Amino acid sequence: MKKPVIGIIGNILFDKNDSMYGLERSYVNTDYIRAIEKAGGIPLILPVVDNLELAKELPLTVDGVLASGGYDIDPLLYGEEPHNKLEFICTSIDRSQLASVKAAVDAGKPFLGICKGAQLLNVAFGGNLYQDIASDPNFFVKHSQKALRGNATHTINIESESILSSLFSQKIPVNSYHHQSIKQCAKGFKVTACAADGIVEAIEKENNPFVVGVQWHPEMMLSSSDTMLPLFQKLIVESSRI
Repeated sequence: MKKPVIGIIGNILFDKNDSMYGLERSYVNTDYIRAIEKAGGIPLILPVVDNLELAKELPLTVDGVLASGGYDIDPLLYGEEPHNKLEFICTSIDRSQLASVKAAVDAGKPFLGICKGAQLLNVAFGGNLYQDIASDPNFFVKHSQKALRGNATHTINIESESILSSLFSQKIPVNSYHHQSIKQCAKGFKVTACAADGIVEAIEKENNPFVVGVQWHPEMMLSSSDTMLPLFQKLIVESSRI
């Protein structure tokens, strides 16, 4: 079977060293690349670009798409003013990533969004976010952890009759490195996993073979075990059908 090409929507790193201050570097964390490779796919970075029409074309060149983590999303892009706990944003990055995400899903590409990638999926289709979870006293789980990247630090509950439920048990431990999360789920999507405090940990597109967003970092968890490998293998299997 021919290995499917998985486009990983990338990010931009801003150099703050004196010698090259302001230099922009396109990148993805290598954990994403290793996860796709381990699952049997061919990883290919889809860069952030200024031309939004090009951003829409990029995911059409691959078999499946993974949207990686990154900076906070500019809240103006989902109709809100910035919270005082908002961290670094770059609107031009967000616009490019949102264009690529929406184009991928609209084209029927198998899609996995991770951390910011899940939030981009929600915002791209009309949902919004909690800008800072810890500011709301109703949420008691520590979602912005300081543990090693492979360590599972809290549990999530997975809904039955979901893609995730076909891959994992009903209650699983996950790692956690986010201070924002999905608030209102986009129309046409459903919440398929939550933390103990009700924070959304996963969404899926309704009536679709594989469009999934997860708030935790399964690619990082592969550094210590293969527990999360089925999620990436499912992306590869579905992308092989394209």
